[in-house]
Amino acid sequence: MTESNKAVLEKANAAVTAGDNEGFLSHCTEDTKWVFVGERVLQGKEAVRQWMKTAYAEPPKFMVENLIAEGDFVTAIGKINLKDEAGEEASYAYCDVWRFQDGKMAELQAFVIKTKE
Repeated sequence: MTESNKAVLEKANAAVTAGDNEGFLSHCTEDTKWVFVGERVLQGKEAVRQWMKTAYAEPPKFMVENLIAEGDFVTAIGKINLKDEAGEEASYAYCDVWRFQDGKMAELQAFVIKTKE
């Protein structure tokens, strides 16, 4: 199951970088919960959809450095570039810990730190 969970996350990330937010969301459970540690919590697919409309108005660029799977969890560590609140491209280091349920992404804990790169 861990290999298929990794494959699901890779497909979902490919969709979002192609600007296909609905394709990404098709890999999430209806009650998906996203916790941006220290920032906000999004509850449900619709809340994530609304957040993505602004945060990913221009598709982000991911560079996954490590993808680690164990049981129902997949952890992605890497870098992401996207527009910040001022509309300027910004670089971030991230660690996303995804919990899967029945082959879909059910919960995210995201640790995201703006870098000076």
